Amino acid sequence: MKEIEVKFLEINREKIIKRIEILGGEKIFDDDIESIFFDFEDGRLAKKDIHLRLRRIGSKSFLTVKIPIEKKEAKIKEEYETKIEDSETMAKILNSLGLFEVNRTKKHRTSYILDGARIEFDILDGIPTYLEIEAPSLEMLKKIVKKLELSMNDAKNWSEREVIEHYKT
Repeated sequence: MKEIEVKFLEINREKIIKRIEILGGEKIFDDDIESIFFDFEDGRLAKKDIHLRLRRIGSKSFLTVKIPIEKKEAKIKEEYETKIEDSETMAKILNSLGLFEVNRTKKHRTSYILDGARIEFDILDGIPTYLEIEAPSLEMLKKIVKKLELSMNDAKNWSEREVIEHYKT
C-alpha cells in the first residue's frame, strides 16, 4: 500500500479540529503509541531512507517497513504492515537477524477520518503538536489540505524522525 502524507508544524489544533467536525470528520483514535525502529549496525536502512518499525498500540503490535518512492510535494512510500502477536519475540527475531534498536519513541495520537483521508495530531515530549495528513492519492491529499484551510506551501514531506531533528537543533 502507498503511504502519501504531509506534516504541518506549529498548528492551531483547536481550529483544525473544529474545521474537521464542521466538514463531517469522525474521531477514530485517541491513545498512546510506542514505536521501536530497527536498523543494521552499518545503518544501511537509514542510508536508503527505509524505516523498519515495531509499533505497539494498546495491546496490539504491528511490524511495518516503509520504502521510499518519492519525496516532492508529499512523502510517498510503499508501506507493508502486519499484525504481530508478540512484540517482544518479534524484537528478538529482528535482533537475531542482525537488526538492533536505533530509536524508540512514544507519542500521543488523535486521529480523524475525513473523506477517506486520515488526519492525525501527534504529541511527542518536547515537540509542539504537529499535524499529519495521509490520503490515498496526492490529489485527495491536496483537497483535504484545502478543505482544512491549510496551504501545501506550509506542508513538510518529512518523516517523524525529521520532525524530531528539526526541533532538537
